[in-house]
Amino acid sequence: MRLILLGPPGAGKGTQAQRLVARHGIVQLSTGDMLRAAVAAETPVGLKAKAVMEAGGLVSDDVVIGIIAERLEHADAQKGFILDGFPRTVAQAEALDHMLADKGLKLDAVIELVVDQALLTDRIMRRAEETKARGEPVRKDDDPEVFRHRLEAYNRDTAIVAPYYAARGQLQQIDGMQPIDEVTKAISEVLETV
Repeated sequence: MRLILLGPPGAGKGTQAQRLVARHGIVQLSTGDMLRAAVAAETPVGLKAKAVMEAGGLVSDDVVIGIIAERLEHADAQKGFILDGFPRTVAQAEALDHMLADKGLKLDAVIELVVDQALLTDRIMRRAEETKARGEPVRKDDDPEVFRHRLEAYNRDTAIVAPYYAARGQLQQIDGMQPIDEVTKAISEVLETV
């Protein structure tokens, strides 16, 4: 099973991806996680990405596409994957189409979590507070100011990815403002048809 989860930052893509991984035994490929790991390891890609990520911007298509292409070759991605945070631009979506076609693969589903963006900042602030309460470090991109920049970048650059897949008849939209379990149930219903 090969899936893409779309939606603005804070929509719940990471939460739903974790549930899909547990249920279907496929791997979650989160570009954010991969880039944060590269930053922590101070790899050349990580050093390039660090300043951009801390400011809430988007890392260049070439860097992200390279990371995804390499990651799809790993053994754990062979039986399926969930792309979370990729593609973020139409150029990335087109590059993904070419990558998959070259491997004789195709996407099984593209699911967009549709949310009320006015309520997302509250959701992010709550997530940051819960993370602090657990004694864990809060992600820099959960800072309200950084989040606002990420949301602006999403609306400017990434929101057009959903229409790209809709035009190809691949997009399924789900109300991401429902309780988490209801979103999970709606995703499961979509996946039963693929």
